[in-house]
Amino acid sequence: MAVKKNTSIQATGKRKTSVARVSLQKGTGIFRINNEDFDSYVGSDMLALKVKEPLMISELDGKFDLKVSVFGGGVQSQVEAVRQAIARALVEVSGEELRKTFIEYDRSMIVTDTRFKEMKKPNNSSARSKRQKSYR
Repeated sequence: MAVKKNTSIQATGKRKTSVARVSLQKGTGIFRINNEDFDSYVGSDMLALKVKEPLMISELDGKFDLKVSVFGGGVQSQVEAVRQAIARALVEVSGEELRKTFIEYDRSMIVTDTRFKEMKKPNNSSARSKRQKSYR
C-alpha cells in the first residue's frame, strides 16, 4: 500500500503513563519530537537508537517526515511510546509483512505493555510492605 501525496498517517503508542502520537508523511526524513529537532530532544545515543529502531529494521529511514507529540511519564517510557507509535505507523504504510517482522524482533513494538507501578495502599509505607507491629 503506497502513501498518497500530501496524506499523513497517524498512530499512537503507549507505555506506562506516556502517550505518543506520530504523524507520518512522505518526505525527506525530517524528524521532530514536540516541535524540537530529534537530536536536541533525545540526549543519549542509546535512546536515539531505540527510537530509530523501527525505521532501521524496515529500511525506510529518510523516506518519511515524522512529527511526534509525546507527553507524560519519564524519559524511558516516552522513548518506548514513540518507538511503538512509529512502528505502528510504518505497519500501516507497509502492511502485514512488516508487522510480522516487528513482532519477531520485539513484540512491544506493536503490542502495548499494560504493566504499571503498583499503587501505594492506605496506612502502609509502600505498595506491599506492611507496618511493623510490636508485641512488647
